[in-house]
Amino acid sequence: MDSVGTILFLLLAVVVSGKLARLTRAPLPLVQIVLGVAVALSMAPTVTLDPEIFFVLFLPPLLFLDGWRIPKDDLLRDRSTIIELALGLVILTVLGVGLFIHWLIPAMPLPVAFALAAVVSPTDPIAVSAIAARTRIPKRMMHILEGESLLNDASGLVCMRFAVAAMLTGSFSLQQAIGSFLWVALGGVAIGIALTWLISKGKTWLATQLGEDTSAQILVSLLIPFGAYLLAEELHCSGILAAVAAGVTMGFTEQGGQALAATRVQRTAVWDVVQFAANGVIFVLLGEQLPGIIAQAHETVRMTGHVEVWWLGVYVLAISLALGALRFAWVWTSLKLTWFRRHAEAPPQRVGLRLVAAMSFAGVRGAITLAGVLTLPMTLLDGTAFPARDLAIFLAAGVIIVSMIVATIGLPRLLEHLELPPEPSHDAQIQSVRTAASEAAIQAIEAEQHRLAEDQADADLYTDASARIMDHYRRRIDGRLQSIETEAIARRTARIESRLRLAGLKAERAEIFRAAREREVNGEAALRMIRDIDLLEARLRAKP
Repeated sequence: MDSVGTILFLLLAVVVSGKLARLTRAPLPLVQIVLGVAVALSMAPTVTLDPEIFFVLFLPPLLFLDGWRIPKDDLLRDRSTIIELALGLVILTVLGVGLFIHWLIPAMPLPVAFALAAVVSPTDPIAVSAIAARTRIPKRMMHILEGESLLNDASGLVCMRFAVAAMLTGSFSLQQAIGSFLWVALGGVAIGIALTWLISKGKTWLATQLGEDTSAQILVSLLIPFGAYLLAEELHCSGILAAVAAGVTMGFTEQGGQALAATRVQRTAVWDVVQFAANGVIFVLLGEQLPGIIAQAHETVRMTGHVEVWWLGVYVLAISLALGALRFAWVWTSLKLTWFRRHAEAPPQRVGLRLVAAMSFAGVRGAITLAGVLTLPMTLLDGTAFPARDLAIFLAAGVIIVSMIVATIGLPRLLEHLELPPEPSHDAQIQSVRTAASEAAIQAIEAEQHRLAEDQADADLYTDASARIMDHYRRRIDGRLQSIETEAIARRTARIESRLRLAGLKAERAEIFRAAREREVNGEAALRMIRDIDLLEARLRAKP
């Protein structure tokens, strides 16, 4: 019962954190950390974390959801910048900051220093969004940060696994590591793609044969990331990359539009809750672990060759400064090279220091860093304690908190009036697709009207209802759509009109999905239009 009580306290803290964050206007992650400390200092039972269980419970769904929801078109458009930040910067951070940590703290073995550097390399766009909630983040900047986070979560955690393996085995071969990395990475990606594709095809077939069960569909979507992760780990591939690849594949398979509108609406709500709860519990757990970590500070600081506890704060600040300086230099170089290549025939666009500073401050560490560092093994293969584990956890937690505080103070100021290269306008695409969808809806309504009105005594009602609905679509095409006043009509006419509207919405949605698959419209814009149609369909089906 102690474990159940702890879980309930953690979830209650997550619920309360949202209210307190709005009341105090403090960043949500920092509020959750403070509440975690309060839980640890209260009479509530604390939890002893099993690293492997913690990793499996929290990382797969979060990485899967990131891959699922990230705008694919924007990811491809800024792929050069994203790859440079997510792969190049991670590798440089592991090597540069890892060596710096080992030089700074000789008592920490080099593989552990590399593991710590790897685990603090991933960034957290959710923490950035929470911190900059009062200041609008330019969409293009947010898309780059989301893409970077999606890839550097995987690359950073995979590097951490190699560093931990080197610590456990006592040996490291670059050639073997490269070969293992290719197997681990490519195998994980292939498993994530294949499993999600097969499950999506199976769900579609079953829905066609037996009808769609909304609850079952939602449950399957919740199980996919865990299935991809566990299957990849069983085959000694990267479960992290499998979860990411599964999420990206899910985003593409959803463009087929096979799921019912009600399923998509309810599934979105369920995943929003899962994301809020998982991220919140991770930060509350960080706060819940802090008193224990601080209580061992005297023992931990002796490992560093010092006596005073404040040296731990010095190390946290030094590592944070090294991460910030490295990120600033890399972001400046990356943007300079990327924009220079893009403007090879024209004068290169000037890379402003304010933009570079904003991108650097936005490198906030968060849930993935904490989840990763808590998975460091408790012991080596011979049963002895894993060296400097408590110190690594303390330093990672300190880096998370420092990065959040710095971003809280500096990021909103840097984002004010910040100018980025303009986002390409999708208005023409959206208008074109809306017109095509409206024309498809008119054709579907006409066909449905003729089918329903055959041999019906009240055929005039079908004609009247379909005329009103088609007029709605024609006025949209003409650009003169105005609000349509609700009329008191007979229940029979209302049911007919509802059926015709559903037929029109189905055709409208199918046309938008087609346009998205053939890249005639931006993926994010298509999802917004689909969600509007899904909500309207759910409202129509809810009517008696």
